Amino acid sequence: MLKGRHIIEPNDLSVTEIDEICTLAEQIIVDPVSFQDVCRGKILAALFFEPSTRTRLSFEAAMLRLGGSVEGFADVSSTSTTKGETLADTIRVVSSYADIVAMRNPKEGAALLASQFSYCPVINAGDGGHYHPTQTLTDMLTIRQLRGGLEDHTIGFCGDLKFGRTVHSLVSAMCRYPHNKFVFISPPELTMPDYIVKSILEPTGITYKIAMKLEDVIGELDILYMTRVQKERFFNEQDYIRLKDSYILDNAKMKLARRDMIVLHPLPRVNEIAPEVDDDPRAAYFKQVKYGMYVRMALIAKLTGCL
Repeated sequence: MLKGRHIIEPNDLSVTEIDEICTLAEQIIVDPVSFQDVCRGKILAALFFEPSTRTRLSFEAAMLRLGGSVEGFADVSSTSTTKGETLADTIRVVSSYADIVAMRNPKEGAALLASQFSYCPVINAGDGGHYHPTQTLTDMLTIRQLRGGLEDHTIGFCGDLKFGRTVHSLVSAMCRYPHNKFVFISPPELTMPDYIVKSILEPTGITYKIAMKLEDVIGELDILYMTRVQKERFFNEQDYIRLKDSYILDNAKMKLARRDMIVLHPLPRVNEIAPEVDDDPRAAYFKQVKYGMYVRMALIAKLTGCL
């Protein structure tokens, strides 16, 4: 039963619960009209202390398509935070008005803190370089839809693996399904953090390997998950400039890939996927965006007890 639960990281959901959410999302995809009033009278508070386009709008669209309403902010400068209000007090106030909260905050651990003071369910919409569970659900629904299931895949993660919260979340989740293997492609400065490798991969015996060049491994992959080098996570702009174009996926590299490989990206992209790749049928990142709305519809409906 998911009603009333907080979702802070992917492991807050069991494999069974993830499958139930994805199955409900697939039912919504097939027959959205049947779900257009299930959350009528419910209010989503969308609290975005950090810029966002897809995540914020997809949460809002999800609630509106379920027949509910939305309140919140997308600019922290317009809130009482600028007067010194603590996050705990902000959440106490907002959760008095809303039935569910979706929050993005640049500080790691902010969503967990918010959940400790909220009167309603809190969904972590991204906390710094930590976790982004609804992007993970989006990615998993996309893989289910386009690859037929969540087992027995070789998944390559390319780009910023150090700060990429979407990468950390998806690796953690996909480790729980049988026979998945991982390939981590990054410069040495942006490798997967030790806490993922030492605490999640190695104790469970998951097969993984590390590569420096995308060209060397792209032919092995069922799924290629590209990421942007995130300027906002760097303390030194020179390091960002040096690393930002480390990996660029173009048609030449796509020719080395399997015909049934799919390319995912949490977006926004900068230079890491050339526009010419958009026309390739294996490019799935814009389909991924729409799946994100459906999976958030399913999650909101479950957490609010509407379904």
